[in-house]
Amino acid sequence: MYQGIIFDLDGTLWDSTLQILPAWNIVLQRYNIEHRLSHQDIKGCMGKTAVQIAQRILPDEPLERSLQIVKACCQEELIYLQKSGGTLYPHLEKTLRTLAGQHDLFIVSNCQEGYIETFLNVHKFNHYFKDFQWEGSHGQSKGENIRDLMTRNQLTVAVYVGDTQGDLDAADLAAIPFIHAAYGFGQVNRSVPAIHAFTELPSLCL
Repeated sequence: MYQGIIFDLDGTLWDSTLQILPAWNIVLQRYNIEHRLSHQDIKGCMGKTAVQIAQRILPDEPLERSLQIVKACCQEELIYLQKSGGTLYPHLEKTLRTLAGQHDLFIVSNCQEGYIETFLNVHKFNHYFKDFQWEGSHGQSKGENIRDLMTRNQLTVAVYVGDTQGDLDAADLAAIPFIHAAYGFGQVNRSVPAIHAFTELPSLCL
């Protein structure tokens, strides 16, 4: 049995894309960017680093300016999410309660400071999770952040649960098993254990 389960956030625990879409478009308008993002555009940004997002949504802008805009988008989205949170996947809390009774739970996500905290605070999930780490915490890759979190919490047997190829790559870098949240935003390039609903996770973590 796994001592710890480490989760990605977007596409694994919740979907915040509809909630943050207007926030991002408000920021683009503020910076006099004519282009407006669609729901699919936002989905395509989930799980990516700030640099990857900047290059994806503002390819014609200098990187320094596009990163400034992405940072502003990330700050604006927190205002929206703090009001109502994101869309939780079905039966999330019930399943977290089951998992927390048998494992230590953690989050490692490519996100800005305040994003994981907003998820935990708005939905009152703080008591389910022992620790978390976000992209900017130490300026490292997701895989390195997973390793840091494991060291800090003395985790020796853990699994990472995420929905994208980047999540699988991070688990590989951290040298831990991976479970694909196939209901999320992405696909992976090899066969790994997968869940098609969050409620399926406890049976894979025994």
